[in-house]
Amino acid sequence: MLNLISFDASPLGALGQLSLLAALAFTLGGTWLAVVGGLKADARATEAARRAVWAVFALVSLSTLTLMAALLGDDFSVRYVAEHSMRASPTWIKVTGLWGALEGSILLWAWILAGYAFILSLTLRRDALRPWALAAMYASLLFFVGVCATVASPFTPLAQIPADGRGPNPALQNHWMMAVHPVLLYLGFVGLAVPFAYAVAALVTGRLSDHWVVVTRRWTLTAWAFLTAAIVAGGWWSYETLGWGGYWAWDPVENASFIPWLLATAFLHSIQIQERRGLMRSWNVWLIVLAYASTVLGTFLNRSGIVQSVHAFAGGPVGPVFLGFLAFLLVAGTLLAAWRAPHLRDEGEPPAALSREGAFLAGNWLFLVFAVMVLVGTLFPTIVEAVQGRRDTSVGPAFYNAFAIPLGLGLLFLMGVGPLLPWRRAEGEGLWRALRPLLLAGAGAALLAYAFGIRGVGVLTTVGLAAYNLVGLGLLTGRALRQRGGGFLGLVREQPRRYGAYLAHIGLVVMALGIAFSTAYRQDAQVTLNAGAAPVQLLHETLALESTRVEQKPYGQSAIARVQIDGRPFEARLNTYLQGGDTPFPAPAVRYGLWGDTYLVVTAFGEDGRWASVRLIESPLVSWIWWGTALVVLGAGLTLVTPRRTAARAPALRAAPATD
Repeated sequence: MLNLISFDASPLGALGQLSLLAALAFTLGGTWLAVVGGLKADARATEAARRAVWAVFALVSLSTLTLMAALLGDDFSVRYVAEHSMRASPTWIKVTGLWGALEGSILLWAWILAGYAFILSLTLRRDALRPWALAAMYASLLFFVGVCATVASPFTPLAQIPADGRGPNPALQNHWMMAVHPVLLYLGFVGLAVPFAYAVAALVTGRLSDHWVVVTRRWTLTAWAFLTAAIVAGGWWSYETLGWGGYWAWDPVENASFIPWLLATAFLHSIQIQERRGLMRSWNVWLIVLAYASTVLGTFLNRSGIVQSVHAFAGGPVGPVFLGFLAFLLVAGTLLAAWRAPHLRDEGEPPAALSREGAFLAGNWLFLVFAVMVLVGTLFPTIVEAVQGRRDTSVGPAFYNAFAIPLGLGLLFLMGVGPLLPWRRAEGEGLWRALRPLLLAGAGAALLAYAFGIRGVGVLTTVGLAAYNLVGLGLLTGRALRQRGGGFLGLVREQPRRYGAYLAHIGLVVMALGIAFSTAYRQDAQVTLNAGAAPVQLLHETLALESTRVEQKPYGQSAIARVQIDGRPFEARLNTYLQGGDTPFPAPAVRYGLWGDTYLVVTAFGEDGRWASVRLIESPLVSWIWWGTALVVLGAGLTLVTPRRTAARAPALRAAPATD
């Protein structure tokens, strides 16, 4: 029988469990009040539901702080602390223990969800959507708070209190990025609950005009920016921790974060069409329903144990529960969309192929196909195992690259041409006149890259499309400056949404170049170095082993090789942790550079300390991925800024075509 609370255990454990149960009670009450407020148009019930969110947030915050206090205070009477922390762990590792295992990660999800609901309660307009948006948020809260309070409680007490804990997962304490990546990921995943709640409210009330998408644009963009940063931060963690010199392996859990990003990106583009033309209403409802459902799917894959991944948690009792919630979201979304199908029909004429709407629609199809193909590759081994009982089926990078490269290049092409096209319809002659300098720039850049020795078709195409995009954005900006007069900063202040989108597109171009070059021109070699021996030439570097040493730490040890690369000393490590047995976790030495990284990994040590086997990897333009991401996030933040428009400029700005 489930032990919901035990006052014989730690006071912290009892307080945490009691606060979760109280939060669950307020969530149930708030759900009922929100539904009553919607059905009866009862403003008092809706207001009570809004205020109940505050209590839920306060109680889940108390529970989260209680678990943090138990982790920092080494309270091993709480099973979660005993299984996933230890006295010798550094403080920052104990903090990351909050999300380092199954129960704590779901509590973090519930806390962030309650935080989003709290912010939403402060910003909701007094309209017909209000009670139903609250009810939809409560539905998500009911699931996550309920899971935390019952089948995945982090406050289960231990009858036999150990002297010390087992410690955290070794892979999660090998790099500081584990203090950043999971939080960013949850902020992105959970943030999509708000636009989903508005979509549900619009479907329930039948108010499916452009109001709900206008309100949710900022919420979606914020969640999308967090998700973008999280995916790349996870790639950086993989790059710095796993010792393979890569950042993306089409791992099932990596894919699970990429699918909602693709769908949310499509949604961000298509809501512009609904705002401007009243079109793509059905697209927008389905995209946000599928995007939020895919975050739950990703959580299910990560926590059910049905996929093999370095990122996944071990199997636990929550897998079937998450699968049930995923089914509920999909069935509820489908039934609501079917019910409101007549209201989801577009009133205007279908988008012309040569128009901005047509470019966005084509991009949406590419994003959707991309997401479906990634989903198929991710689930295929699991389906084969369920049907045939075989566990040896896998889908490798070759499958994903076969469609990811052409689809990615197609999206780069549409990203460049879209802002140049007018709304409704483009004339052929005018379109050619606008595209000609872009195409010439792209062809010129590709020829120049070829002259410098680039031969890969995909890389040459990426270089050409990068120039094509950058020249297009430059021409649009130059045209706006000529029409407006004055300086560039003034233009940005008046139209931050447009130029934030431009900056995000530049960041994506920079990332695309980094991905293309680091994938196609990566070099990898291995050698055994002897201390005191003559330097060895490897790839484009000169390597010499200075020394090796072993550092003992309370939670493990580090075997360190000090290697000179072109006369500069670098230290690469092999870390072993008490919890990981003899399994080594590499901590490579990376020399970051604008044009490429030099990446050194220690693979083996001699017991006498006189030799070390190392792996040297040279990857061009890897840092462009990290810098490109910074530009994307900065651009997304800029689009959230309220524009400053003077009375004198407003008429001219209204007359100018929007390009964001």
